[in-house]
Amino acid sequence: MKRVFYLSAFLLFYFFISCTQDSYEKGEGEYSLMRGDFAEAYVNAAKEMETITTDDGERLPLKEKKTAKWVTTADTTYRCMLYYNKVKDQSGRFQADVISIGQVPCPRIIPLSEFEKELKTDPVKFESMWLSRSGKYLNLSLQLMSGHTDDTTAVHQLSFVSDTLMTHRDNTRTLHVCLHHDQHQVPEYYSVQAYVSLLVDSIKADSIHFTVNTYNGPVVKTLLLRK
Repeated sequence: MKRVFYLSAFLLFYFFISCTQDSYEKGEGEYSLMRGDFAEAYVNAAKEMETITTDDGERLPLKEKKTAKWVTTADTTYRCMLYYNKVKDQSGRFQADVISIGQVPCPRIIPLSEFEKELKTDPVKFESMWLSRSGKYLNLSLQLMSGHTDDTTAVHQLSFVSDTLMTHRDNTRTLHVCLHHDQHQVPEYYSVQAYVSLLVDSIKADSIHFTVNTYNGPVVKTLLLRK
């Protein structure tokens, strides 16, 4: 089984299409108070998103329940990135008036011995890596070069592959991880945003040593996961 996730130019561009304005609006227009947050979206039995909890720990009901093609399982939680206005209902309680919402992939880290594809390190643009305030997620922000193509098989292929688990003298452990990225015939005309979250509980180490190949050469980041 191939454990690789795929990102098309359409999916990556989704947020920005949803939030485009024709002209600047002064005052409190639809977008003037807009927020963008990583969150967990809670899905009910009808596969509708009805509540979110942001990475700041704030739980908000949605002003209107939302559905999406990527919501395929009922009574569960999805990692997402959403743009919304924080508004009050008639009783004065805050809720989220959603402008756009998109799924954030949460892949598992694959040991190199289990990786079934040729490991590739086609370059990306690395922006940042950070822990959510709760410490539950390790988040990454990348820019991928993309462009329009009629080839429906041309999609970015990304995965996280580990080759070493290092144990230190104090018995703490560091997992060495690299980004597998196959450009896979996607044209390189412009940059598009890509977010990925990793569940910290699934990383059996105290810190992560992350290597990603960029257009300016390899970038290495080490981050403490647990104190």
